Formats: sequence, structure tokens, C-alpha cells
Amino acid sequence: MTNPTPHDTESTALLTDKYELTMLQASLRDGTADRRCAFEVFGRRLPNERRYGVVAGTARVLDAISRFRFTDEQLASLDFLDDATLEYLRDYRFTGDIDGYREGELYFPASPILTVRGTFAECVILETVILSILNADSAIASAAARMVTAAGGRPIIEMGSRRTHEEAAVTAARASYLAGFTATSNLEAAARYGIPASGTAAHSWTLLHTNPDGTPDEAGAFRAQVETLGLDTTLLVDTYDITAGVATAIEIAGPELGAVRIDSGDLGVLARQVRQQLDGLGAHNTRIVVSSDLDEFAIAALRAEPVDAYGVGTSVVTGSGAPTAGLVYKLVEVDGVPVAKRSRDKKSHGGAKAAVRACRRSGTAVEEIAYPLGTGVPDTGTLEAVGLTIPMMRGGELSDDLPTLEDGRDHLARALISLPWEGLALSRDEPVINVRFAGV
Repeated sequence: MTNPTPHDTESTALLTDKYELTMLQASLRDGTADRRCAFEVFGRRLPNERRYGVVAGTARVLDAISRFRFTDEQLASLDFLDDATLEYLRDYRFTGDIDGYREGELYFPASPILTVRGTFAECVILETVILSILNADSAIASAAARMVTAAGGRPIIEMGSRRTHEEAAVTAARASYLAGFTATSNLEAAARYGIPASGTAAHSWTLLHTNPDGTPDEAGAFRAQVETLGLDTTLLVDTYDITAGVATAIEIAGPELGAVRIDSGDLGVLARQVRQQLDGLGAHNTRIVVSSDLDEFAIAALRAEPVDAYGVGTSVVTGSGAPTAGLVYKLVEVDGVPVAKRSRDKKSHGGAKAAVRACRRSGTAVEEIAYPLGTGVPDTGTLEAVGLTIPMMRGGELSDDLPTLEDGRDHLARALISLPWEGLALSRDEPVINVRFAGV
């Protein structure tokens, strides 16, 4: 699952909030630091009318916890802490246990996505790094999965690097690929996570080729691109006039041109016109790629059009308007005793939990059942109980045979098929599966 990157060895210890360390200091003073606790990651609701969420970023969380070590330089900056707390942090290593949903698993409101067990001191300071990764990655994967469903099997390329933070671009590409995107434009993501890279040319390439008299030389741009990248390249045909651009593209490359891309205008209308034009020129196998501010709704609207592939940028790296999954990290057990918040609209369910999904023989999911971690699986009657919770860390060490990124990608593809058909609707506001608590 971790897909380690040798160059990425820096400390993650300051990816935390100050209040976590002040709580640590207070717990060391009053003797509660060593109480055995369980913290749980869950969401109270699904954002943006979504009917399911996708767990993503778990492997990155485990890697971040493994690198959660305080350096001398970092400790020197924490001048608000007393000497005893600084000494504790100097030797800090997470030695607890982590269980949770694998990457690519679906989740719903109250699903026990991740359970972290250990002493209060060692668990409490991990809150921010865990949530910052899971909230961003799960939001992006959830949006991307909806886009993949809307595309109906047609490939989608992630191309949103220029629309977000440089490191967020890398992790967004990873979450999108987990959700079923076929490639990314981001080379760091390709190098770090083994994601296929894709890209040819932008409008600046066409604009660069201008005749001495100032007139466009679109043919020169296309010719140079084909000579460099081969006939299977994708030519961007909308810099000037799309109809003329398509004609020029086939004139230069011939009917075996790999693809043309449309990046503006009424994409549905233009795709039909371009398909008719390509077929009329004998370019029956030349694919049509569309881009330009696509989200799951725009992709769904294009399903009836002769579009072969999509390029998605802004909408996916921003989680299609939901840049956070809204996940929280709450204390649910102290010394084996369940604890829970009673706050209005922010109630929690006490106790460390595992979960199963109850499915019909056809594989269709019916409900999710959360039950006390370490106890027997609850009775599901005639329904099949599919386990959701797997061990991820034991005694601070990664569990053996954790799923890889490719495993998570394959798992999500199967999980989406298990949803009732109405669960894939884009404009409902209730979760398709409810979570029931048994023995909790």
C-alpha cells in the first residue's frame, strides 16, 4: 500500500496543530498521557449531494506516521513547551495499532474509516497529519469516481496541476488515478507513484508558429509535432477555426492521426461536427478528446456524443467543489471504556469499531454494519458479510501484504458495481447505504 519513494524521507512531525502539543504537555503533567485510547476517523455527512465517498490517502497516512519524528531543529522551534514535553517528543515513535478501510473502499456517514489505538499522548498528536491527508485525497477520489462513472468507460486524463498547489497537484493525480483516471499530465506523480503520463502540446505551440507576415502557420505547428511525436499524437485543433484546424490536421498527418483535441466552445455540438468531418476525410479511427472545465455533470451530458476521451483539470483537483471530505478524528475509547460526544449535530458513537457491508447474493450492497473491534462479525441473516476493516499497523510497524495503489484502483472499480443503481445518481442528497451500529 505504501508505494514508498526513497527521496521522500523528511520529517512530518510539524504537520500538526499547536493545540495537539499543548494537550500533550497537559496530559504529561496530569498523568493521563499513558491512558490507552482509541481515536476514530469518520464523516458526519457527505458533501455536495454525494451518495458515497471514496477512501483515499491511507497509504500516505501510514507513510507520514512512519516519518513522524522530531528533529533537533524542529524541537528548538517549540519554545512554548516545557522540558519534559520536549524530551517526550525527542524520543517519539508511534507504537500503537491502526485498522481501517483500505484505499478504494466506499464509505458513508459514520463509517469507521480509520481507528488509531495507543496511548493518548502518541495518538493525539497525529490528528492533523491524518486528517489533512485523508480529507484532501478522499474528496478528490470521491469527485473523480463520479466522473469515471459519468464517462461510461471512456478514459479520463488528469490535467489539473496548474490549478492547485505544486504538491497538491501530485497527490491529486494519485487520488484521481485510484478512482479510475487513466493517466496524469504531472511528471512528478508519474515518477513517484508509477501513474501513466500523458501530454502533447498546448495552444502556445500553435501560436508560436507564425509566418513573418504575422499570419498563423497552424500547418507548420502540426507538421513539427507529428514529425517529433509520431502519428499517434493528439493535435489541438481549436486555436483558430476548428473546422480549418481539423482539415489541416488530416492534411498533415493523414487519416491515421491518433486524435484531435477540442478545448473550447459547445463541446457536444463541436464533437458531432468534428466526428462527421473526420469520417468524411477518411479518418474513421482518429479519436476526439475534449477538455475545458469539465466536471461529472458536463461529462455525463457528453455521454451521447462522439467523444472518445476527456481531459479534466480544475474540477478534479478541487474535489469538484468539495475540497474536503469533512472527516473528523475523535476520541472514542479510554482504557477500554467507550466515550462519545453529545454535542448537537456533532454526536459520535463510542468504542473502537470495525465494519462489514451486507450484500445480496448478486453482490449488491444493502447496508453497512459497525460493531466493536475485536468481536465477532454480527449476524447478517441471508446477506453476505463483506469485511471492510483490515489491519494496517501493529506496534507501530506496517502490516504485511498491504494493498498497493493498483489494488485500491481495482477494488474501487468492483465496489462501485456493488452499489444499487440509484447510488450512482449525481444529484441526490442522501447516502445510498446507511450505517447501522450493532453492539456499540
